[in-house]
Amino acid sequence: MDISIVIPLYNKKDTVARALQSVLMQTYSPREIIVVNDGSSDGSESVVRTMDIACLRLVEQDNAGVSAARNHGWRVARCEWVAFLDADDEWNPDFLGTIAALHEGFPDHEVFATAYFAGDYQGNRRPIILNRVPFLGERGVLENYFEVAACSDPPLWSSAICIRRDALHEIGGFPLNVKSGEDLLTWARLAARKPPVYSTKPLAVFWQEKAHTYDDRPNRMPEPDDPVGKGLAELKKKPEALSRDIDNYLSMWHKMRSSIYLRLGLRGSALVETLKGLYYQPLNKKLYIYLLLCAMPQALTRNIFKQFGR
Repeated sequence: MDISIVIPLYNKKDTVARALQSVLMQTYSPREIIVVNDGSSDGSESVVRTMDIACLRLVEQDNAGVSAARNHGWRVARCEWVAFLDADDEWNPDFLGTIAALHEGFPDHEVFATAYFAGDYQGNRRPIILNRVPFLGERGVLENYFEVAACSDPPLWSSAICIRRDALHEIGGFPLNVKSGEDLLTWARLAARKPPVYSTKPLAVFWQEKAHTYDDRPNRMPEPDDPVGKGLAELKKKPEALSRDIDNYLSMWHKMRSSIYLRLGLRGSALVETLKGLYYQPLNKKLYIYLLLCAMPQALTRNIFKQFGR
């Protein structure tokens, strides 16, 4: 299994060396490492050049966003398989070896992934929470991907996944001009084609750059036209997709959007998203709580979020 590594890079001069070192420490070596510099302005690309890695290619592009950088990377990759690693994250040494073993055990699949650690800005890390995994043991096929994704931390994540290039080509790659959730939509489109093969052993670290509390205002406004929600709804039309599980996933997506609007004090928009979530999953108890929150004063709503979270 020959693997190309794609690392999108934008203003990560303090962490990109760590990411690259984690690739070099792999027990299973990739054929090439492609770093796509997405118009960095902090000298990140200079850090990459100083590392003098023989199998590394540094590709330059004007700033166009992480989706464009990932797409550029997999399109110029030489291998059939592409693994992605963000420049502020890292792999455990046996990540690629585990991916290769998954491919050997399930050669007809298109997506191979592992669980991961969520790391905070203080250096602490915890394994992600996974519920309703359909297999016993450490590895298997996530036949019910949408069910797992609706009631867990995201099982698939951009720095713990390896994908067949042809599959990325057939879904059109990562969607452009999407500010948030472009990766979730990509994984959903891939999972609707063929379920991913998965290891529940956490073998990568998703590092959070700074502290976040419920006193913080969300740093991104939900996109008004909701391209991710529309893209997920399109998957319900595919005969191979599990419609009920996608409904639950869509309900989770709209609940997340409602949470952001509530924290921003935009109760009208939050109400719309809550009702959309109930349309897809009428028995979602949390959304009925959100209906009550939409009618409460903003100060009380913020206090509830601070105390109990989303």
